[in-house]
Amino acid sequence: MRKFLHSLVIIMFLYCNYTSIYASELSTDNLNNPEEVSLELIDNNLDSENNKNPEYIYEASTTAENSLREKLKNVYNLEIEKYDQPDYLFKEVLTHKCKENSLMDNWHIWGAYNADTNFRFYENGGFDTKYESNALNIGFDGVLKNNNADFRIMLGFPVNSHRNYMQTLFSDVFIATNKIPHHRLQFGYYRPQVGYEGGNSAYTLPFYTRSQISRNFGTARKFGGRIKGDYSFFDYDLGIYSSDTFFQDFFPGAEFIAWANIKPFAGKEEKLGRLKIGGGIDGGHRNNDFFVTGGYVSWEYKRFMANFEISKANGYNGMKGYSTKQHASGFYTTVGYMITKKLQILARFDQFDPNVKINNNKNKEYTLGFNYYIKGQALKLILNYVFCQNENTKNSHRIIIGTQILI
Repeated sequence: MRKFLHSLVIIMFLYCNYTSIYASELSTDNLNNPEEVSLELIDNNLDSENNKNPEYIYEASTTAENSLREKLKNVYNLEIEKYDQPDYLFKEVLTHKCKENSLMDNWHIWGAYNADTNFRFYENGGFDTKYESNALNIGFDGVLKNNNADFRIMLGFPVNSHRNYMQTLFSDVFIATNKIPHHRLQFGYYRPQVGYEGGNSAYTLPFYTRSQISRNFGTARKFGGRIKGDYSFFDYDLGIYSSDTFFQDFFPGAEFIAWANIKPFAGKEEKLGRLKIGGGIDGGHRNNDFFVTGGYVSWEYKRFMANFEISKANGYNGMKGYSTKQHASGFYTTVGYMITKKLQILARFDQFDPNVKINNNKNKEYTLGFNYYIKGQALKLILNYVFCQNENTKNSHRIIIGTQILI
């Protein structure tokens, strides 16, 4: 099954780029003007993984009564230039517009697959290779009439997990509303904003894996409620949660998570680029108290991007488990450039100290990455080279070949 899914994405890549016969057919078939097929942003909501999750409509010479064949042609011609949010190849095909007398406006079924084959070379001459599934999800999103509320039910099927099936089956189950101007209220089970990258969607990461501070301090889903505000010059995210993760305990304690960003160049992005400066805290109780602080800065200008994030923990409660006594710290910095509209090159330095009271135990990762966005984040290929330099274990080299498809 794993090899089949991996092969399927490669086949789709070849299909989308080299099937000239079908491309010729599209250029002369029923669409009056296929070049105008595009995605138009009509809402600025934020999804459960803190990335913009707008509802889209398709602009083309077609109507809601389009045939399946015409909708598939729209998919073929679809051009997505935004890479900071998840998009779906078959959103038009898999979205159902409800009747006028229904409580719901529309619903959308989607699927996501993100996996890799990686090769690890050890400096003592050892070698291993393995297939890993980073994410395999099926989702059901719904929007109520007049945008009164929206909801998501997302199921996860991780291939490599030490948790039991029920602890990983439900990835997102939440309901939210955007009725208050500039604000979003959300309640349920989802990934909160612990750190900047640690709260972002797995489907918008610049590299195949998250940074070390994100993997240790953040990215765990929790049950609770939040309020998010988004204005021109600043945004914020405040939430109260149960400190339980992955349905392991009923209510081991409360956890408060807050993050805020300022955007000094708002309104002048074309001339100055997008500058974001942020910071936040994560504090709570799970057997003992824990507290995490962090800061972030990023700048994007035309095809160039750079960011830096630092974090320090006096105990933490993240994806890899909780540690309420460990004093840890780390940071990473990334630079990237879009060589073409589809090909991106990136480099990252990432350092993590799992226990600041012990000397010579830092872990450093040097990563060089390439992303090829066939259809934005909806269909892309990933190539990463990682040099892992560890002060208390042997160094290693990793080559990661990954694929991502959102349908």
